[in-house]
Amino acid sequence: MARKLKTYQTSLGFYDQVIAAPSMKAALEAWGADSNLFHQGAAKESHDPDVIAAAMAKPGVVLRRPVGTERPFSEHAELPTDLGGSGSTKVSRKSKGSKANKRPSRPVDKAAERKAALAYEREQRRRELERAKEEAAKQKERERRQQAVNKAQAALDEAEQEHEKRVAAIRAEVEALEKKSQTEDARWNKEKERLKAALRRARG
Repeated sequence: MARKLKTYQTSLGFYDQVIAAPSMKAALEAWGADSNLFHQGAAKESHDPDVIAAAMAKPGVVLRRPVGTERPFSEHAELPTDLGGSGSTKVSRKSKGSKANKRPSRPVDKAAERKAALAYEREQRRRELERAKEEAAKQKERERRQQAVNKAQAALDEAEQEHEKRVAAIRAEVEALEKKSQTEDARWNKEKERLKAALRRARG
């Protein structure tokens, strides 16, 4: 059964943000908050009929408006144009907020609530599907990179083995030549002594 939605509001960075969600936890996750903004007093449940109507029209979607304004909430809000520190914005915002709280609540529409709750669940499923697709794409990219790494490593290993074989062959040739050189030195020493002995006999 679809859970009843509530409208939660906070201010993060340059924007006021609202969302229709079944719980504070769900709202915090949608906002990407890494701390409990409700406990800190930075977020609250909204009772403004206009804000609730906007959020319920797109349940599960974070809506924004420039901070310190009374513009309508939307998915793609513009940056605020007045970020001066005069304090007039805060005062006017507070007074407008107090007036909004005094407006009479709209009658509860059970059918609309159910419709919004179902829409929220659809939005959640859409987000989960998007996250799954993104994760699958990331996994595919990780696998592609790993294959490239494995291929490059295999090529390096093969080249290193070939190098070691060639070095071993060269060393074997060097050792053989060294042995031949030693054999030749020994032969020549004997031959030289024989010839010197013959020369001495001839002179003597």
